[in-house]
This record gives sequence, structure tokens and C-alpha cells, in this order.
Amino acid sequence: MSIAKGAAPLVILGLTLLPPLASAAGDPFLTVIATRMVIFALAALSLDLILGFGAMVSFGHAAYLGIGAYAVAVLGGMGVTDLGLQMLAAALAATLFALPTGAISLRTRGVYFIMITLAFGQMAYFVFVSFSALGGDDGMALKGYSTLLGLPVLASGTGLFYVSLALLTLALIGLDRITRSRFGRVLRGCRENSLRMQAVGFRPFPFQLTAYVVAAAICSVAGVLLANQALFVSPAYMSWQRSGELIVMVVLGGAGNLIGAVLGALAIVGLEEGLARFSHHWRLGFGLILVLVALYSPGGITGMIRRILPAGRPG
Repeated sequence: MSIAKGAAPLVILGLTLLPPLASAAGDPFLTVIATRMVIFALAALSLDLILGFGAMVSFGHAAYLGIGAYAVAVLGGMGVTDLGLQMLAAALAATLFALPTGAISLRTRGVYFIMITLAFGQMAYFVFVSFSALGGDDGMALKGYSTLLGLPVLASGTGLFYVSLALLTLALIGLDRITRSRFGRVLRGCRENSLRMQAVGFRPFPFQLTAYVVAAAICSVAGVLLANQALFVSPAYMSWQRSGELIVMVVLGGAGNLIGAVLGALAIVGLEEGLARFSHHWRLGFGLILVLVALYSPGGITGMIRRILPAGRPG
């Protein structure tokens, strides 16, 4: 059984138990942290589709996180608070941005792809910085939470958590099917040797662009959830530093098996919150942990699991 299929149900089950455990501990802030973990797990999962399966290292992926967040702000200001409509609008806006920028970026390879995605991400960042109506560089507070079928489900911290977890679960199932399909096999083949794939009759470009757009749409949904969790939107959501954090989440967890991105996001958000409670200099300890993982487990968290359970194979 693969790590993705074997560990995913256990991870989802473990996350399901977090709000009751937080309630039992008498610390509702733990639910806030758990929600943040799930939201960034969804964003990292979307990046793993193009980074882990397509070897496309995008340093502008956080732009779609910001696009999703601002979709909530814009539609909320127009009186549209339905979560479904906001996610649909966010995915559409992300697609419209990803199609042309992805098509241009995919004309390049290696470090040039990294730099051009960084450039497009920064362009999106500065566009929203220049919008004074949306708060500019300071961002803006939202008037309220999104509604689900007309009900204020997300106004409850527990409600927002379980909605986020449901969307993460759906994304995991959907991406697992995509990556195991003919499309996913071609995408992995392009990662390994694009020239060979062309020789057998597959053009890498349409497959890579499709994956790029799908990843952007999923990340924008994470942005919608992040805006509801913070009740605030800011251009900082789409900064290159945020894109770097998403890449670290994928690499730390183990790229190319989906569940690794989820585990990486859970680990990083958990470490940030946990270490910050002990010291203001928590980044030193955090950096040391990342160095140790890079040195002794190049495959990340899922690499450790493979060594502990040698029968497991990447999903």
C-alpha cells in the first residue's frame, strides 16, 4: 500500500479529532491553529501537483492564495457572501491569471521558470498594493464571514475548521485520481524526460499548463478560506516569501506523493506556533530543524515513514 493511500485516512481522521481535543484542553485557540494548518495544507497540496509531479518550481504560487482572499473581499463588498459563489469566482479569477502567465512561464525551464513565476507573482502583489479601494499595502478587514447555503456556518471556529477539512479531503481524493490517471502518468513522464515523451507522441506543454491551472484554482480556494479565518485580506498573502513557505512545506513533507505536502504544512504551522511559545527567537530552532531534515531525510517526512515502514512506496 502506498504512503498516500495508507497515511491519508489516518491524517484526516487525526485532524477530525483536533477540535474536540482543543475543547477538552480548554484552549479554543488550538482550533484556530488547526484551521490554519488545514488551509495551508490545501495550498501546499495544490503546489505539489506542479512541483512534485511536474517538476515546476513556482515562486509565484502564493499569488493565487491572494487572489482567492481578495475574491472574498470584493464579492463581500458587493453583498455576495455565499461561500460557493466566492470559491467559484476565486477559481475563475485564478484560472484567468494562470492561463496566460502559465503559458508564458512554461516556455522556459529551470531557474528561468522560477524567475518568471516570481516576476508574475510580484506583479500581482504590486497590483493589489496599488488598489487603495482594497486597502492598498495595509490590506482591509472583512465585514463578516462567508455563508454556506445561507447559514453562518463559518462564523463558528469549529464550523470553519470542518468546512476547510472537507475541502482538503475532496482535493486529496481528486488529485489522487488525477495523478493516477493517464494525465498524471504523462505529467510524471514529462518530469522525468520531456524529450522522450515527445518522441512517443505526447506534447508536454498542454499537460503542464493544465496542471498549472488546476493547481492555481485549488490554491485560490485556500485563499478564500484564509480570508475567512483571518477576517482580513492583504497583499502580503501573495508575497514571494509566502510562495517560499509553500515550497518548503512541500519539500519538508516529501514532494510527489500528495500526503507529503499535507504533512509538511501541518509540521511547519505546528512548529511555528509551538516554538513561538518558548522563545522570540523561534526561527533559529525552526531553521535548525529544517537543516537536520534536509541532511538526514532528503525525502522529507514521507521519506522517514518509508524507512520506518519499508513496505510502503511513494503514492
